[in-house]
Amino acid sequence: MNRIDRYTVMQFWSFCLAGLLVVVTLFLAIDAMTLMSDFKDVALNVFLRYYMYSVPETMQKMLPVASLMGCVFTLSTLQSQNELTALFSVGMSLWRVMLPSILSVVVLCLLSLYVADRILPPLAKEKNRVYYNEMKKTMFSTTKTDKIWYKSKNAIFYIKTMNIEGTKAQGLNLYFFDEGFNLLQMMAAKEVDLQGPQWILRDGTITLFSKESSFPLTNTFKSKTIVMSEDARDLQSSGQTSEMLTQDELKQFIDRNSGAGLNTVPYEVDYHSKFSFAFAGLVMSLLSIPVSVGRARSGGLMVNAGLCLGLVFAYWILYNSALTLGNHGQLKPVFAAWSPNIGFLAIALILFWRVKR
Repeated sequence: MNRIDRYTVMQFWSFCLAGLLVVVTLFLAIDAMTLMSDFKDVALNVFLRYYMYSVPETMQKMLPVASLMGCVFTLSTLQSQNELTALFSVGMSLWRVMLPSILSVVVLCLLSLYVADRILPPLAKEKNRVYYNEMKKTMFSTTKTDKIWYKSKNAIFYIKTMNIEGTKAQGLNLYFFDEGFNLLQMMAAKEVDLQGPQWILRDGTITLFSKESSFPLTNTFKSKTIVMSEDARDLQSSGQTSEMLTQDELKQFIDRNSGAGLNTVPYEVDYHSKFSFAFAGLVMSLLSIPVSVGRARSGGLMVNAGLCLGLVFAYWILYNSALTLGNHGQLKPVFAAWSPNIGFLAIALILFWRVKR
């Protein structure tokens, strides 16, 4: 790394960190005002704990914006001080000038991926615990689809809601099958205490299906204890949204339930989108460089600030539209997650090729 590279890298990191501080502060301030107006009777220390768990997630979500701002304002500064022209005159190309900044964005992308996979899931659990138990004052939180499906070796469970700890559930249906996948028994219960492998069902029914009888036999019960083959902790992932799971846990959840013929498309979209979103800052930064290099010096910073907002807005619309199509089965999950990045990258490469320097 020569002196010019060190100079541009320092410029990039200065603008990137400043931009990250600004956008995170604005986002948290707006969110806090909305949340505090909705929960006026909640103590201040509860809000502080909620946002203590929320800040790392917000920073990770804003890393693509900060990366984009770092590249755009670094290039704008070089342009406004005629340094870019001087670098072109000694034979450096636009790509070579911005290469240290681009490599810095790659580092941020890898950091974003690591944080999303290893750090954010446990923080998301604590954030939801504070939100549901201490702010909304309710024990249960629902998944994105308001239902939980889980498959074991010889049974399929349907759970309407489960608490975050995975110890209590409501609206439980259990279907037990033989080796030929013939239905043997069905249980339903309004409430369930999950105490390890021992489950206590309350206010439910049990239905037995027998080849010797033309009609199933049904009985009701107030309380019934059953022993399951797996620990209830293995069921915790079913009661959590994708943001609470690591990539390995989410992959295991998808494999386990897709094998039972259950719909896992939304979870597959979330699985691939965690990878693609981590590299959103890279594709937006690559696109911004050839677009912003032709801006005039007069008003260049303000124009490029508008460029940042425009690129973020365009990417966000395309990204959410693709995910929506993926969740509804209109696009393959992997294509739904990666198509915005592929589209932006293709445009960036074309623009780089058309730039004279």
